[in-house]
Amino acid sequence: MRKLFRKIRQLLSKLSFRTGIVVFSLCIPCYIFSFAQFALPGDLESQIVLWALFFGLGQVFQYTGRIILGTEGIKRLKRHFGRK
Repeated sequence: MRKLFRKIRQLLSKLSFRTGIVVFSLCIPCYIFSFAQFALPGDLESQIVLWALFFGLGQVFQYTGRIILGTEGIKRLKRHFGRK
């Protein structure tokens, strides 16, 4: 199992910085929708299922984006947003 995770991580880390930014930014709408859907009418069970689904997708996009960006990509983002 660990070999599989290492192999997936190596494959993801070969992707470009721009791809990492796109994947990383996809977590934002998922997090927004996961909490905003509680304002919509509907039964509680479906709201909980939708929250779990979109919150989980947000987590997947966030951690996958971080793997793609790597340490240097995160530092590059911090430098870019630190200037403003």
